[in-house]
Amino acid sequence: MTATSDLGTARPASPELLRSVFRRHAAGVAVITACGRSGPVGFTATSLASVSAEPPMLSFGVGSKSSSWPVIETGEHVGVHLLGEHQQELAETFARSGADRFGPATAWRKGPEGVPVLDDVPAWMVCRVVARVPAGDHRIVIAEVLLGDPTGHGRPLLYHQGRFNGLRG
Repeated sequence: MTATSDLGTARPASPELLRSVFRRHAAGVAVITACGRSGPVGFTATSLASVSAEPPMLSFGVGSKSSSWPVIETGEHVGVHLLGEHQQELAETFARSGADRFGPATAWRKGPEGVPVLDDVPAWMVCRVVARVPAGDHRIVIAEVLLGDPTGHGRPLLYHQGRFNGLRG
């Protein structure tokens, strides 16, 4: 067992400190999708969290300057897709600014409530947005799960130390 580092090495709060600390936190990788007037939008998220079991609710963060935010801001429904370790390329596509996220390389279909549903994911859900909470340069979206499918195959994709990884062991 190792002791916590010397408190003398603590640094004042800053965006870089927050990023440095969270690089050490392994997080599951999800893709959030929605459909707007101009077509489907989506982005990679590592901020997905279960909020409530009754009713079933979840939350995720989205940057207020994200190209997806205008659709998420006004839309009623979102798709939430948990990615498998075989989908690193898909995660990178949805994380890359300016990428053709719904181009020929992305297998998807129009799902319930018009939400884009990605193919070959370990699990997905369609949710109704119930709240959007300002949080600095992001918005926290709270959504109620309407339906989903947890029966896909694959082990989870993780994000750690600035890279996508699978589980070891």
